[in-house]
Amino acid sequence: MLGERCHHRSGPVAVGARTTAGVRQRFEGAHVSTSPARTISGRTAVITGAASGIGRSLAQRLSRHGCAVALADIDGQGLRQTESTLCGPALSVVLDVADPAAVAHFAEQVRDWAPTRVGAVFNNAGVAVSSTVLDAVAEDLNWLWGINFHGVVNGTRAFLPILVEQDEGTIVNTSSVFGLLGMPSQSAYCAAKFAVRGFTDALRQELRGTGVMAITVHPGGVNTNIARNGRIRRDPEGLGRTKDQLVAEFAARAITQPDKAAEIIHRGVEAGKARILVGPDAYLFDALARLAPSHYYDVLDRLQVLIRKRVGARGRTSIPALQATAATEEEWLP
Repeated sequence: MLGERCHHRSGPVAVGARTTAGVRQRFEGAHVSTSPARTISGRTAVITGAASGIGRSLAQRLSRHGCAVALADIDGQGLRQTESTLCGPALSVVLDVADPAAVAHFAEQVRDWAPTRVGAVFNNAGVAVSSTVLDAVAEDLNWLWGINFHGVVNGTRAFLPILVEQDEGTIVNTSSVFGLLGMPSQSAYCAAKFAVRGFTDALRQELRGTGVMAITVHPGGVNTNIARNGRIRRDPEGLGRTKDQLVAEFAARAITQPDKAAEIIHRGVEAGKARILVGPDAYLFDALARLAPSHYYDVLDRLQVLIRKRVGARGRTSIPALQATAATEEEWLP
């Protein structure tokens, strides 16, 4: 029932000390810098890409925690569905984040509407393109770049003056594990997500000494519609798989659910983390970026062999499908 979904908590979210086994246990304390804890619960939250997936789950979670939420997405129907599940004040705007004038207007709407100070702006909208560099189509690359990078820049530039004026708040920009390591058939996606990471890291340093913070989020495989809504013109590996088959493979290896991702992000923001890794596979990618920055794919190949032996698998196993087991595997380290 709606009343059960909309039980409000007051104050910051408690941050547990429990960690997962394997990679996360070894690296969590060593690589994520933090600033003083900050409360976004009870403040106004702005979320792009809110029609489904992580964006919808963030809206639902933050609404339950007393936030007024300003939602934006190009998918009007999905946006209305998200709003119908919320229990507090909400503003919904159909928006193309690649349009800087439209995003600036959205920020003015939020400024006029927000019942409380803006606690966080989640630049979360994103799309996917799967293609080799050789076969890439310029139209697809520009579409992805406009949303995944320029959409983040547009959202940051539109809302940053509001946060600076308050001297309070957080910009939360969604990168990816593919913003930690480059992966085949994902050159455009990786380029945009690496750019989000660099942009946000630079902004974080510019904001030193202020009450405003910039955070990057690096989700691993999360069970969303990004692959289904993405552009795949042909099997990038030349195996003849259809888009539906490729989407099904992505769904099978997406080991984190959107609600869990939203919880991790919310807790990470309130804990003052500069980078938030979402899912055990994100900890694996982060570790590989540090331990084997130029040979990580060789390590993944070795890991693939080890997992095949362990589970007695037959035939070809795609590297991303190993993510669920990799987080607890000790033998892959070089």
